[in-house]
Amino acid sequence: MALKWDWKVVKDADEAVKDLFDGAKISMGGFGLCGIPENCVSAIKRKGTKGLTIYSNNAGVDGFGIGILLETKQVKKMVSSYVGENKLFEQQLLSGELEVELTPQGTLAERMRAGGAGIPAFFTAAGAGTLIAKGKEVREYNGRKYILEEAIVSDFAIVKAWKGDTMGNLIFRKTARNFNPLAAMSGKITIAEVEELVPVGALDPDQVHLPGIFVKRIFQGKGYEKRIEKRTTAKPSPAPGASEKGAK
Repeated sequence: MALKWDWKVVKDADEAVKDLFDGAKISMGGFGLCGIPENCVSAIKRKGTKGLTIYSNNAGVDGFGIGILLETKQVKKMVSSYVGENKLFEQQLLSGELEVELTPQGTLAERMRAGGAGIPAFFTAAGAGTLIAKGKEVREYNGRKYILEEAIVSDFAIVKAWKGDTMGNLIFRKTARNFNPLAAMSGKITIAEVEELVPVGALDPDQVHLPGIFVKRIFQGKGYEKRIEKRTTAKPSPAPGASEKGAK
């Protein structure tokens, strides 16, 4: 009897987040706007779930990414390493509407990875001797101070991959890999949206970045905008042999 591997597959993002509850903790993949789970974020907005704590490298931008959840005031707390691209975020922080926990980027990544690896806490030198260390245990090793950081284990994780199979094995594309594998590891219920969903056996095992053991639900996303956070362009180079005046 052949084994059936499609039990993880759900129809769309709305079905994937159907049991998301008020006050849930969510780990989210992405770096800036690169590799963010656009479909899941939009579904959470439609669902209207409130009081969320979101672990994410950044807070999106105004009108996109986590920014759309800030507009509806569905986010209670952000745990991030970089939040400088969102004016609404700043307004809600200064007005006391939003709780913020700033975490060094490497520490945030390791907290997610540790959560998935079953490591409850670890010592790191990042932040030692700064406000980041306030209220945390400090130890000294080889003459250097380290602070204790707790692992992140969230209720849900939402991530986006380039390809995935029905067993939940995922392949990320280039820099869109970023925080996605780590966020996926840290969630009790990990939801993956993919650009292309393929049958089991279609992916080269050596190319898999995240094994399906971490993924509980998967679906093929649609309508990706893939916005560029900051577009920077260079002036075209002069044609070979062209004069400086002619190049202008």
